[in-house]
Amino acid sequence: MSDRTRPARPRHLATAVLAVACLATAAACAPGPSGDSPKSAAKSNASPVSTDPATAGKVTLTEWDQNTDTGTNASTAALNKAFMKKYPNVTIKRVSRSFSDLKTTLKLALSSDNPPDVVQANQGYPDMGAFVKAGLLQPVDRFAKAYGWNTAFPSQLLDLNKFSTDGKTWKTGNLYGVSQTGELVGVFYNRAKLKSLGLTAPTTLAQFETALAKAKASGLLPISYGDSDKSPGIHIFGVVQAATAGKDEVRKLVFNDGGAKWTDAGTVKAGQTLRDWATKGYLSSGFNGQSGDQAAAAFAQGKSLFLVDGTWQAATLAPKMGKNAGFTALSPSAGASPLTQGGVGLAWAVTSKSKHPDVAAAYLNFLVDQQGMQVSADNGNLPALPPADYKPAAGTVQADVLDAWTAVSQKDGLLPYLDYTTPTFYDTLTAAIQELTAGQLTPQKFGETLQSDYSSFQQSK
Repeated sequence: MSDRTRPARPRHLATAVLAVACLATAAACAPGPSGDSPKSAAKSNASPVSTDPATAGKVTLTEWDQNTDTGTNASTAALNKAFMKKYPNVTIKRVSRSFSDLKTTLKLALSSDNPPDVVQANQGYPDMGAFVKAGLLQPVDRFAKAYGWNTAFPSQLLDLNKFSTDGKTWKTGNLYGVSQTGELVGVFYNRAKLKSLGLTAPTTLAQFETALAKAKASGLLPISYGDSDKSPGIHIFGVVQAATAGKDEVRKLVFNDGGAKWTDAGTVKAGQTLRDWATKGYLSSGFNGQSGDQAAAAFAQGKSLFLVDGTWQAATLAPKMGKNAGFTALSPSAGASPLTQGGVGLAWAVTSKSKHPDVAAAYLNFLVDQQGMQVSADNGNLPALPPADYKPAAGTVQADVLDAWTAVSQKDGLLPYLDYTTPTFYDTLTAAIQELTAGQLTPQKFGETLQSDYSSFQQSK
């Protein structure tokens, strides 16, 4: 999620700087030395950059993205149209797939004889690390220097898109992309239904569970939840685990800092909590056969009190619910700071086989410069670098999202996504969550399954 040609960091970057302040600590926990610089990468990074696509002749640029949500879809379509209008010699062919579909098809596309030029690559070991290891992405450090990304983005944000050239060490080495959006996982709520139950927006896990019980007792579905496409399971589990395990433990687990195990009490308790919610009927009936989009649609239709999902859903919910949609981030306990998963959206990257890397990089810059960030905000998204005058109307879900983003960021409460942990962790974790919520895996066995994946990766490095 991510725009620019700017020589210096403007004041409006303060929010983004705060947003990633917590990640500075985590970055310090990243293992291993800086990546190597093989001759190919060094040569690529030293090559001169042409920043004017108008001089490139007729070019067709193929991009693959995961922006199927309302807001990101609209902003990507608008920016693609604007880029082609500015550079009529360039045609952009867009392939947009859901996050899950992109994960299962992108590596094959990158390995083909006719790969896309630009792709969105998920950070961490499963995707970006694997692509770098296989030589499927090219470093964009020279583009970052030419377009000023190094000064426009806080280093903590850029570090999320870095890898050693062997793909073994994250957040160091070469830069492999830039992100356009910021994001946070939290609790969307229906204001009218919450008021009818005599409740206010929960700010702690305990308050949230009180509201779940009250909603169930009143005959209202507590949480719209669908996990057939798997990623929703990571989000709802991550929200609970942040509260039960705490930020230090979660960061140690994801950043492989040692001293924490997936079988520790906090993670097992999170598993037990989620299992209890399923048993008590707090989640949609047949949730493992429903998609996340179906759950969001049901919530927008007023069929439940809550939806646990990412801020990327705000642009979809706002037009359907108006000011009835609200958003909050939870704290482990009263008086504690909010903790939750989030950071920046998938990185826009240039593929190794692109025949037009300079045009591809100019396109990336078009997405993440100030105009690109403004277009992203205009379509209901949370920009990675919010424009200086970005101020959503009070009482809207976008205002809630910005408030939560600021609160989480300022208080060092931003946690990494759990699937970053190992190259195979997305598949392991999503399958385990489905089995846990279906009653096929105990919370203890759930933790052991995750720890086995974690240990195998550590031993293989």
